[in-house]
Amino acid sequence: MSCGEPHETDCSEVLDHLYEFLDSEMPEVDRTKFEHHFEECSPCLEKYGLEQAVKKLVKRCCGHDDVPADLRAKVMGRIQLIRSGDPGGAGRDVMPPPGAPQET
Repeated sequence: MSCGEPHETDCSEVLDHLYEFLDSEMPEVDRTKFEHHFEECSPCLEKYGLEQAVKKLVKRCCGHDDVPADLRAKVMGRIQLIRSGDPGGAGRDVMPPPGAPQET
């Protein structure tokens, strides 16, 4: 996607990191570059607006579901294993595939 005009920040870079921008998970200097890009590039601004609307809709419709405590504990445990560098932790599934026997 591109408007055909040259930009300081390439459209593909903006679109590749759009969710980081939406979630405020990027350095301020990059946020400023992206904001400037959106001012210049209407196709990217349109994509930004669409993705922002989708995020709001998902949050409104799905943001209130409670996560079972055991699932949350399993996921957090696996994240800690991966962060600690445990080679066995990264390869394990968080949940067994549908129909597979449950661990006890």
